[in-house]
Amino acid sequence: MITIQKQNSLVIVAVIGEFTLSDYKSFEDQVIYQSTFEGKVNVVVDLRDMIDYTVDVAWEDIKFMREHGNDFSHVAVVTDNQWQAWSAWISNLFTDAEVIVFDDYNQAVEWATGEDDSSSA
Repeated sequence: MITIQKQNSLVIVAVIGEFTLSDYKSFEDQVIYQSTFEGKVNVVVDLRDMIDYTVDVAWEDIKFMREHGNDFSHVAVVTDNQWQAWSAWISNLFTDAEVIVFDDYNQAVEWATGEDDSSSA
């Protein structure tokens, strides 16, 4: 399950439990809508409560980032899981956005909104 919040130019996505293809499609819709009407998207993806994801989510992520990777400006991934951090790094190959992994949610939000000049967690 995911929750999606929009705060000004920032999209905040929190994954809770299993991340499914339906959840990912909701994320895609939000990004496409915002990038169409407001320009490049800044995103915080909070994976701290994610338990698992389906294989089709991983494949959809690769396809979506290849097609829409230029729609992003900043992507902050919040996790303390080494494999999720590695996955974020892989996604970085398909986008022009800055993708940084954080273990602190507040730092991630500050960085993604441009309120923090640091570029590492």
